[in-house]
Amino acid sequence: MNQIGGLIFLIAVFLFSTFLNWYVFQSLKTLIADLESIKVRNFSFTVYWVVFTGITFWVVFTFYSIFKAGEISTEHQQVLNVFLTLIVTQLVCVIFLFGEDIVRNFQAGLSYILNGKEATTFPSRVKWLSIVALTVSLVPLTSFVYGITKGKYNFTVHKETLYFDDLPEAFDGFTITQISDIHAGSFKNYEAVRKGVDLAMAQNSDLFVFTGDLVNHYAEEIEPMLSIFKEIKAPYGQFSIIGNHDYGDYGSWDSPEEKVANFKKFKDQHKRLGYRLLLDENVKIQKDGQEITLVGVENWGVGFQSKGDLEKALEGTSKEEFKVLLSHDPSHWDREVKRNSNKIHLTLSGHTHGMQFGIETPILKWSPVQYRYPNWAGLVEESGRYLYVNRGFGFHAFSGRVGIWPEITVIELRKK
Repeated sequence: MNQIGGLIFLIAVFLFSTFLNWYVFQSLKTLIADLESIKVRNFSFTVYWVVFTGITFWVVFTFYSIFKAGEISTEHQQVLNVFLTLIVTQLVCVIFLFGEDIVRNFQAGLSYILNGKEATTFPSRVKWLSIVALTVSLVPLTSFVYGITKGKYNFTVHKETLYFDDLPEAFDGFTITQISDIHAGSFKNYEAVRKGVDLAMAQNSDLFVFTGDLVNHYAEEIEPMLSIFKEIKAPYGQFSIIGNHDYGDYGSWDSPEEKVANFKKFKDQHKRLGYRLLLDENVKIQKDGQEITLVGVENWGVGFQSKGDLEKALEGTSKEEFKVLLSHDPSHWDREVKRNSNKIHLTLSGHTHGMQFGIETPILKWSPVQYRYPNWAGLVEESGRYLYVNRGFGFHAFSGRVGIWPEITVIELRKK
């Protein structure tokens, strides 16, 4: 982001936060309006504005530090946690207050029409509605607190069984465990990570795949957990690809050579993990004299670096082969994969994290990320070609998960 764009963003954050602070302040004024002690009221108002204005400046300064450093540190993440928790909590409160203001303005307008200007009065805020607004706001507040402390380690297994006419007989019942987006630099609780890895290993799948974003910025971020993730083994191998964060594009480098060395080290880390890194290439998975083709591309994404070369990765394959593609960004499936003349039966992606915030129930599935990615979590099918988007194992920027839990995916292939 250039300097002018960054300045506009910082001003927008300050103004928006101040607006929310002012609106929520209306609830506080309504609740304590009946207090007899003016000193108590003024003290409460002063404390409110000192605290929330201080948080606003703290957040703006943090965004400035992120722009200046070019990366999001652990300390930055803590501030972003406070910012997102506060913003969502205040927005819920403001929805009630804004609705009330619409009614109040309508009542005042109707009074003006019926009674004239002199007899028009503007209705006061209703105390009970402010109580409801603040009470309901406790729901997102507690949800974010849980998501920051516990939810980001609430590893959940999602299972899908997919049926294909042309799946080789030997692979009927073949299982694939997928994890994605470890973002190793964000983890501090390694015991929690081990529990997630143990859960992945407990699926006892035939094949293991990792679909990118091993680190946030630097190759060494995975080193404290190498011994944990290298425990993942599968009878037919462990395979991985590159995500947009893995290139080091979001890190700070003293020289181009330092960045190149980091990327070389990153690729070496996959060897140490025991994962075969697929770089625009394919490999045959053989079982009982039959085979399927596993294809892996470098990152290709709309709005992100598009280094992946699908045609190169498919070299040597035929249209008749059963193919599984590993591609980090699900936008790749929309743009290049699902209509490719060389049919790819199943694509496994990650990248979106489900934005680490949303609602998933049997009735409702929503996350803000859906306005950027139409296929942001779970399974989608078009003309017999499937995409599965993993919700991510780790977290980044916002170091928590609210409603969108870290995922371990198990895909079972079946022959119709």
